[in-house]
Amino acid sequence: MTLNTGQALAAIGVMAAVTFLTRALPFFVFDRGGKIPGIILYLGRVLPPAIIAMLIIYCLKGVSFAQPSGWIPAALSCGAVVALHLWKKNDLLSIFGGTVLYMVLVQTVFA
Repeated sequence: MTLNTGQALAAIGVMAAVTFLTRALPFFVFDRGGKIPGIILYLGRVLPPAIIAMLIIYCLKGVSFAQPSGWIPAALSCGAVVALHLWKKNDLLSIFGGTVLYMVLVQTVFA
């Protein structure tokens, strides 16, 4: 679908407004220096692990156990992510390392 100039400008304006509001809303809702509500502290504590668990499930949902080439690259890569994270405690390094290992295994070893 191709947008004309007016539609493209309207879409950019809506996206800019929504982005600005999502960034500015916490400053409007919560006082500066005030006490942070308990629900926000709770969500800040439980949402990151829940989101990571959902991403892991989503990434592994298509793994086939019919042949070793379907599950071995995923298992080795998951192990590498865990090992890298326990070793270096760096999220980006863990994700990047696991992704690179998976792509190398799928493209070369288990092709």
